[in-house]
Parts: sequence; structure tokens; C-alpha cells
Amino acid sequence: MSNQALPPVVDTDTWQRELDALRVREKAATRELDAIAAQRRRLPMVEMPDYTLEGEEGTVRLADIFRDRPQLIVYSHMWFPGEEWQCPGCTGLTSQYTRLEFLNNYDARFVIVTQGPIDEALAYKRRVGNKMDWYSTANSPFGADIGAPPGGGFGLNVFLRNGDTVYRTWHTNGRGTEQISNFFGLIDLLPYGRQEEWQDSPDGWPKSPTYSRWGSSKDIAAAYGAQEA
Repeated sequence: MSNQALPPVVDTDTWQRELDALRVREKAATRELDAIAAQRRRLPMVEMPDYTLEGEEGTVRLADIFRDRPQLIVYSHMWFPGEEWQCPGCTGLTSQYTRLEFLNNYDARFVIVTQGPIDEALAYKRRVGNKMDWYSTANSPFGADIGAPPGGGFGLNVFLRNGDTVYRTWHTNGRGTEQISNFFGLIDLLPYGRQEEWQDSPDGWPKSPTYSRWGSSKDIAAAYGAQEA
């Protein structure tokens, strides 16, 4: 490791000045995120049809997926028919959520929907050790209508229920979903960051092809305690 690229070594006062200068930008970013969240809370919403999905206990109306809560976060998990291991990005992101009870205090629930048939989806959930509640849109237009059609990508949607009426309040996809991940937040704190080719890093910093450091779905299943499907 003697040839390892390293940041400059400085005295404590110099380091503190550089950190203070960075902190100005970090605080500005925090305030901007607060402003974005405030704008999000003021978004209009659109009424949704009375969709029917499939869950572990059978057919269920979209309004009933909320259970006794008015707010619902839905992650659309990519699905490839006939594949033993599904999208590693989706698998890794959603497997982080082993404790969701804190959402109870905020009158919300967080679930996964996928285009996979419910029996296959639940088998995959067990295989990768996922703890979230899964629902299938294989026999419903719901997935396609919220930006995750069969063969399509992943996405994140938020819904609000008033009585039996459900409204769509927000949606994102692509890197917009990074905001709900804890591992990117942790990795971005590291001196070498994500170590991916696209990142702006000093010369000599370790770099790898994008996604190459991500764990495979099989690795994630092993890490989270896979169960036989």
C-alpha cells in the first residue's frame, strides 16, 4: 500500500480552515434540501383509480395497502421474468430496510411493488432476506401507471389516502432514489468516495467501472441471511 494515493498532509489549523470552508457549502446544501422538501409538501396531487394488487394474503385494494395510515411510500422493484437473481441495485437498496416501525410515528408505511408474479416475488423476498412487505402488479396496470411498466426500470412514489380515495403526490426514478439509501451517504463520506469512473476525484484516486463495486444479489442474499425459497 506504499504507493497508495493520499490526500495532502497538513497541520491541524490548515485542516480546520479547509473543513470550515467545506462546511459552508454543506450547510448551504442542507438548507437547499430543506427548501426542496418544503416545495414537495406544496405539490398538487392526482387522484388514482381503485387499483387491485396481489399480496401475501391475496388480492388487496391499493387503498387497503395503507392499512390504518394515510401515507404510503412505494418502491417499484425491477423484475426480469425467469431470472433467479433480480436487479442488484434494487435488491441492495431495499434490503437495507430491516426496521420500518419508526414510520408508524409519522402515519406512514413503506412497501415494495414489482411486476413479478406474487408467488415468485415472495420467494425472491425470502431468498434475499428482505424484510419489507411485497405486492405484485403483474395483473394490474398500477405499475405501468406509476412509471414502472413490465420490463421497465425502478422508481419511487408517494401516495396520500383520504378515506378510500388515493392520491399520487410525488415520484422520482434513476439517481433520485439515492436520497433514501444509507449506503451512498456513508460511502460519499469516505476519502475515496464511490471509486467509480464518472466521479470527480483527484488524480491517482482508485477508480473502477460504474457498478463494479456493488454487491451482487447473491452476495446480498448471503449477507442478509438468505432463506430457501
